[in-house]
Amino acid sequence: MNQLNLLWDYQTADIEVENISKEIKRSPNRQQLVKYRDSLLSLQKNLARIEDEVLAMQDRLEALSDAVKMTENQIQGIQEKLQAKEPENTEETERYIADVKRLINNLNDYEAEIKRIRTDSNEREKMQRDVKLRAARTKKEFDKLKEVYDAEFQQMNERLNAAKAVADERAKPLSQAYLDKYQTIKRHSFPPLAKMIGSQCTGCNMSLPSGVVKDVQSGKEVECETCGRLLVYSE
Repeated sequence: MNQLNLLWDYQTADIEVENISKEIKRSPNRQQLVKYRDSLLSLQKNLARIEDEVLAMQDRLEALSDAVKMTENQIQGIQEKLQAKEPENTEETERYIADVKRLINNLNDYEAEIKRIRTDSNEREKMQRDVKLRAARTKKEFDKLKEVYDAEFQQMNERLNAAKAVADERAKPLSQAYLDKYQTIKRHSFPPLAKMIGSQCTGCNMSLPSGVVKDVQSGKEVECETCGRLLVYSE
């Protein structure tokens, strides 16, 4: 048996390896596990984001609390000044009034922001509980399905290893040059070999020139000019 025919036998085993590998990747259980995993990752990111937002709110509340105390002290300071000494003129009185109004407006703004942050913080806490609950449910479903998939994968992996062993055995009588060419073609066309039936490449269904047909029939190494596959003569 020549190298092309040996390579064809090797390709048959390699196709089985590829088919089993695809079967593993396309397993509904595996795909569902990937969805669960992606969902868990997304929930973890959301939880981290919410926690960061809550921490930022806590920092802002502390800053606002300090600002409220400072403003109240400023108002109290003005009141103490007025109790200690009445304004000497209308202009000074109006300046005190303007300062107090400004400080009271600041207090109102601070209180409004504090109220808004507390409302947002309560919403974030609710969101945290919801995300944690969803994550726990998803993790439970993931663990349950993983047990099923692990058993399934073990069986499929045994089939894959058996198919690889057949392919390795069929590769032994092949020259390295043919194996290298096979892998090179495989990168852009799979399967890399195609039968020539009549004057047609079965890989791309294109008709071949008469000169190419004769070369293939004589057992020469010929690649299809259209799809690049190695051609094997089939009577």
